[in-house]
Amino acid sequence: MKIPYSELKKGTFLIASPDITSGIFFRSVVLLCDHSPVGSFGLIINKPLEVDLENDLLQVGDLKEAPIQIRSGGPNQPNQIMLLQSLGTGTESSLEVCPGVYLNGDIDALQMGTTAGTFQQSLLCFGYGGWSSGALEREFLNGAWFLHPASSHHVFETPPEILWQTLLREMGGKYKTLSMIPENLDLN
Repeated sequence: MKIPYSELKKGTFLIASPDITSGIFFRSVVLLCDHSPVGSFGLIINKPLEVDLENDLLQVGDLKEAPIQIRSGGPNQPNQIMLLQSLGTGTESSLEVCPGVYLNGDIDALQMGTTAGTFQQSLLCFGYGGWSSGALEREFLNGAWFLHPASSHHVFETPPEILWQTLLREMGGKYKTLSMIPENLDLN
């Protein structure tokens, strides 16, 4: 019998179980960016936001070539911007979450990267998910989350609208079956 991935740590995807039936965490995939005895912090990566960014905000002339995607990162501080990128900045403010995925701070890191002409893959996340000490462990033990090792491929390349199903299918077994549950059960 295969034991499912079960270690809460930085660089893990939290995949919402079907028990989460509403709200921003419904069918969400959260990239766990930090997990310690003090608490946990992550960014939802599969909830696109339709937002027009002003060039003034980014202080760059032409962003059409920059692969920037915008996400609702979570319910906490939705006006705060956090940046996931495919390359680190080489500064103390750059945290490698998993191979090929870096938490590079905020809008300033995006401005530095685009003005230098280094258009890297970027997710601009508004808000984040946060858990106090022990809260995420309790949710996991109560079945609210499934765990999967994070990868840059899924962060930047898997379309957000199929990420939840894709990860569950990769897990196989009962998880693959769960991936086929219709989003709206009232339509049955």
